[in-house]
Amino acid sequence: VENKTIAENISKVLYPNDNTVAGKELRLKQQYFFVSSSIQDIIRKHKNRKNDMRNFDAKNILHLNDTHPAVAIAELMHRLIDFEGLNWDDAWAITEKTFAYTNHTVLSEALEKWSVALFEKLLPRHLQIIYEINRHFLDKVKIHFRNDISMIRQLSIIQEGGDKQIRMSNLACAGSFSINGVAKLHTEILKDRLFNDFYSLSPEKFSNKTNGVTHRRWLLNANPELANLITKSIGDAWIEDLEQLQKLIPLAENKAFQEKFHKVKIANKQKLIDYIKLNHKIEINPNSIFDVQIKRMHEYKRQLLNLLHVITLYNRIKDNPNENITPRTVIFAGKAAPGYSKAKLIIRLINEVASVINNDHEIDDKLKVLFLENYSVSLAEKIIPASDLSEQISTAGYEASGTGNMKLMMNGALTIGTEDGANIEIIDAVGRENAFICGLSAEEVIQLKQSNYKPSEYINNNSELNRIISMIENNYFSSIDFGVFDSISHDLRNIDFYCLMADYSSYIDAQLEVEKEFENKKIWLKKAILNTACSGGFSSDRTIQEYNKNIWKLCSSTK
Repeated sequence: VENKTIAENISKVLYPNDNTVAGKELRLKQQYFFVSSSIQDIIRKHKNRKNDMRNFDAKNILHLNDTHPAVAIAELMHRLIDFEGLNWDDAWAITEKTFAYTNHTVLSEALEKWSVALFEKLLPRHLQIIYEINRHFLDKVKIHFRNDISMIRQLSIIQEGGDKQIRMSNLACAGSFSINGVAKLHTEILKDRLFNDFYSLSPEKFSNKTNGVTHRRWLLNANPELANLITKSIGDAWIEDLEQLQKLIPLAENKAFQEKFHKVKIANKQKLIDYIKLNHKIEINPNSIFDVQIKRMHEYKRQLLNLLHVITLYNRIKDNPNENITPRTVIFAGKAAPGYSKAKLIIRLINEVASVINNDHEIDDKLKVLFLENYSVSLAEKIIPASDLSEQISTAGYEASGTGNMKLMMNGALTIGTEDGANIEIIDAVGRENAFICGLSAEEVIQLKQSNYKPSEYINNNSELNRIISMIENNYFSSIDFGVFDSISHDLRNIDFYCLMADYSSYIDAQLEVEKEFENKKIWLKKAILNTACSGGFSSDRTIQEYNKNIWKLCSSTK
């Protein structure tokens, strides 16, 4: 029984908490287990088709999504040398023509480093192989950069120092024939900053493949009423070719079509209202702005900035209860990594703020706040068709692409967001006037940090913002567990790594524009229809065709 339990642990929980030594060991074991199983199966199938291992790269492309499976490079070398009897040079020639690498984020969690000591304990043969890969690779680096020690140090797969580390992103770059980002801005950041040295060494490896989403799931299946309206209006060719949605553009100002589009949105809102009433016992105003932020909980995605706007609205309503306010329902949903305590604390703050607002009778139905639990595809399929406003407010330069922004746009939600990730391409597609853009650019974020950014100055110069931070500090939203949110207010005042304080005023101004636009039903519906009509470029069909054409080269046809 004990052996069975140990064996099952390897695949019981994907991405276990790695804040402990045991957690790190389990994660590395898990990564190797999945990688080795896959490669052994691929080799078996390759041989069953009477193929020689020397043409393995001609028949197989192995794609690395971030660095979690990057040990596959060492594993394939291990299989080719130790099991198939190939010499080093032949095995490496096959390996570097087999692997392609996609980076999905510039954050450290996708740029894994593993302790050499841990590798030596769990995968000693693979450590030998990685050292040998690094030796050959650095020989190439020395020639290209004329023995520049700083370049050799930066490009080395092994990070020297007290606790030697294996840089899995360096291994992925060195062992792949293709490296790509997932939005135009993201790919430029890879080339200019994150992997600039690798780009200098091998610029031909780099390309961009902007993410896409499957519209047959996120529009046809998730929003059948809107799908039926579209088909009745322009035919069903859009189901196989999403660019056909552009035929809706002339209908954006058609009063009859606007009314039908509006009825679909209201019906979808009612479905979500019924779900919320059943599961959360909260009454929602169907005429309110359904303001939605559904994504992984992370500080750079800035759910906290959204929450600061919520508290701003709350204070304004409390100060002027008789003022005519555009009602708003703010919906959060998402999951945090197991060991990400700060993200979990932000979830707690969202729920505490929601409890105060939703139980304040002076607020009534002007403002409601919800954190919908157990976020999943099924829940997203309820939220997205009902959404009016899509929150895409990551710190510029940190969101690689995003896909929730595409799903929401496709279903007629207007984007409020920074010029980050695929937001830029969404703005290009639909027109800047049909979205709400705020905050610093990626370059401005860099310049701000280089200029000795002091968030406290922004707080002290903005009375509304200062009041909100003081409310958090003075336990307005933590009447029982005093001081529980002190780390949040401290970081906002003194560190603010993701520049919430710098972007607060711009974001609040953009939200005022949202309210004005929403009050003009005709204008809002026109913009919502245009967002759906211009979403064709964000189909995963297009993305997969680009991968196939430029990287996988599976066949001449993309059908």
